[in-house]
Amino acid sequence: METHSVSKLLILLLTALFLGSELIQCSVTYDKKAIVINGQRRILMSGSIHYPRSSPEMWEDLIQKGKDGGLDVIDTYVFWNVHEPSPGNYHFEGRYDLVRFIKTVQKVGLYAHLRIGPYVCAEWNFGGFPVWLKYVRGMSFRTDNEPFKMAMQGFTEKIVQMMKNERLFASQGGPIILSQIENEYGPESKALGAAGHAYINWAAKMAVGLNTGIPWVMCKEDDAPDPVINACNGFYCDAFSPNKPYKPTLWTEAWSGWFTEFGGTTHQRPVQDLAFAVARFIQKGGSYVNYYMYHGGTNFGRTAGGPFITTSYDYDAPIDEYGLIRQPKYGHLKELHRAIKLCEHALVSSDPTVTSLGTYQQAHVFSSGQGRCAAFLANYHTNSAARVIFNNMHYDLPPWSISILPDCRNVVFNTARVGVQTSQMQMLPTNSQLLSWETYGEDISSLEEQSSKTAVGLLEQLNVTRDSTDYLWYMTSVDIHPSEFQGQKPTLIVQSSGHALHVFINGQYSGSAFGTREQRQFTFNGPVNLHAGINKIALLSIAVGLPNVGYHYEMWKTGILGPVLLHGLDKGQKDLSWQKWSYQVGLKGEAMNLVSPNGASSVDWIRGSLATQRQQPLTWYKAYFNAPKGDEPLALDMHSMGKGQAWINGQSIGRYWMAFAKGDCNTCSYSGTFRPTKCQLGCGQPTQRWYHVPRSWLKPTQNMLVVFEELGGDVSKISLVRRSVTHVCADAFEHHPSIENFTTEGHGEPKSLHQAMVHLRCAAGQSISTIKFASFGTPSGTCGSFQKGTCHAPNSVEVVEKKCIGQESCLVNISNTDFGKDPCPAMLKRLSVEATCSSASTSTQTNS
Repeated sequence: METHSVSKLLILLLTALFLGSELIQCSVTYDKKAIVINGQRRILMSGSIHYPRSSPEMWEDLIQKGKDGGLDVIDTYVFWNVHEPSPGNYHFEGRYDLVRFIKTVQKVGLYAHLRIGPYVCAEWNFGGFPVWLKYVRGMSFRTDNEPFKMAMQGFTEKIVQMMKNERLFASQGGPIILSQIENEYGPESKALGAAGHAYINWAAKMAVGLNTGIPWVMCKEDDAPDPVINACNGFYCDAFSPNKPYKPTLWTEAWSGWFTEFGGTTHQRPVQDLAFAVARFIQKGGSYVNYYMYHGGTNFGRTAGGPFITTSYDYDAPIDEYGLIRQPKYGHLKELHRAIKLCEHALVSSDPTVTSLGTYQQAHVFSSGQGRCAAFLANYHTNSAARVIFNNMHYDLPPWSISILPDCRNVVFNTARVGVQTSQMQMLPTNSQLLSWETYGEDISSLEEQSSKTAVGLLEQLNVTRDSTDYLWYMTSVDIHPSEFQGQKPTLIVQSSGHALHVFINGQYSGSAFGTREQRQFTFNGPVNLHAGINKIALLSIAVGLPNVGYHYEMWKTGILGPVLLHGLDKGQKDLSWQKWSYQVGLKGEAMNLVSPNGASSVDWIRGSLATQRQQPLTWYKAYFNAPKGDEPLALDMHSMGKGQAWINGQSIGRYWMAFAKGDCNTCSYSGTFRPTKCQLGCGQPTQRWYHVPRSWLKPTQNMLVVFEELGGDVSKISLVRRSVTHVCADAFEHHPSIENFTTEGHGEPKSLHQAMVHLRCAAGQSISTIKFASFGTPSGTCGSFQKGTCHAPNSVEVVEKKCIGQESCLVNISNTDFGKDPCPAMLKRLSVEATCSSASTSTQTNS
């Protein structure tokens, strides 16, 4: 028995050693065709998920959804400013636990691309740089500057060593197959000339010298020196070629949507165009595509940059801000990935042969030496469909689309033909009420007594606050003789470099002014109530995220830099700019830490109905609520408020602002070159009304919500809502290309093709409760507005109900067999369905 146990132990040890040696020997290289992993060229699909933009409790589910959607790689930036908030003091806990995130990627079974930067852009505060870096003596960002290079190298080495210590590089058996140094440096390189060229050569040499055993990448940097691979970012990258013929063609950021800014619209990129862009890239020889973003998430706290970037970083990504699958974007891309993978051997084994099929039509054909063949048939016309002949067969190509033929015969996917369902989300009430509102007002009258600094003239905001807060008070006084009044109110003019301003005269609110992302500088110009004698002027300057992109953006100014003028007095214009000014960093409520349970209990709050009736500017509000039942994602509905910040149990859910969106929301077509102005949503509505509340932040009862309102809002109308799939739609034609169980023989013969069908699926825990619309025939319209056509199978609703009612998901074949008699012979028919999803708890939910 003892001998047997020793033998088993020995076998286990030998097995472990063998597996360990296999992991250690994992190699990642590249050639002109692709990234090569363990000697095998790979077509790799990747998606960006930024670890600080979601809670650790969400990470595994997000990454698993990425894998289920056909991803091979998870891509993330590394955010220097959250990891080193002050020199030498590091933070890698909670949402900033980078090692845990990478290990979660490994656990799910995906690769990782670690984009260290450490400049990240990313619509992130200060582009990811810590603000203290700006104040290092002799500092100049992202150029041939010794203080900058020393700091950048120190942080890069820190991250690389952390990964090495945890054996997370592929060369050690870990998941990291690529790393990026610098980020989108091309414009800076051109502007800086020789200094930029020297810097980028230094950065590449420094990174490669860290001996990670994997390739390094630089994106949007045509001069990336060997062996670093230069890569493309953009809405389209099919015109991109690497700077050397022996490097693969990589697309590090395929923009799945676009970011939003307060006062702007939200942007939607049609999935048909995104799939078309990816297929164009692959057919030109591309072998790595990363969706930026695959899950955008949330800019919690004060992490949003811009300035004016919203707290939501949803990005119209395949997985939405709350972690729910966005259909049809997720499902259509999943089918695209499967179609591309069916072509993988041919794609990595040969270069395409390009043949014209018409004025706007082309075929890209990949033929491997083993008789395998894959074809991409493209129609670049933006309006007209085309029928083309390829290999003596007819193929119909919608406008602005590509059909993929893994065997050069059968179409398994067309980028413009969406066969997956559309899911409609809604924010629904929960059973959690916000109870016992209390208020605490900022004391404006005693500001000057508490001032921390005085100076002659106006100081730049960031130099004073060092970004410890969004808020800086500028205070001065002006003595006006009775004879100076001319019978009308004087006008105060304040020139600000950004980003927002509230004006108080003698303790009373007198108005506000705001910049925009395009025009940070702005002017307050308004009448003010002054009296004879000493008048106190208090100007609250507010930052709304620090810039994250632009030539030497660290030098850009924030705050009130003047002039500050008084017009309309008898003696003419008074220039207050060079008077003595007092400064107070931050708010009194911030200094007392009112957002924490301990801090909140240290002051006397006003209770009862008076708390919600005041609606005064610069007011703190506090209430408690219990966590709602269920596991649907949660958000705060802030539509009744103005501008400010909010915290739950001491954690900041971010800045809120009911700035109304201006734009053009009239048209959106998938065809034609996409730009963010093309498909806008939300005109005339608040840019962001709902603010994500991670469930992991909540306790079962007595959760404390603290709101700081700058302008004055009605907190009694704030509510906690849940994000839910309410309706699902499917819409597909007969003979829709299907990829299910498709395989290819050695000579390209089709093995198995499935019948066209529609697939409806509600969210987990839900079931299909009603069929709102169903028509097999010639229906028209889109999800939410389907209409019957002249041809309609009368039993359409009955057939779909029988298959779907009470089910979480169901499949319905698109065929005459299922719907009985052909309703219109010799016509191409489609099946359009809209269903309602309900959960058991729906009926018990009440408005909060």
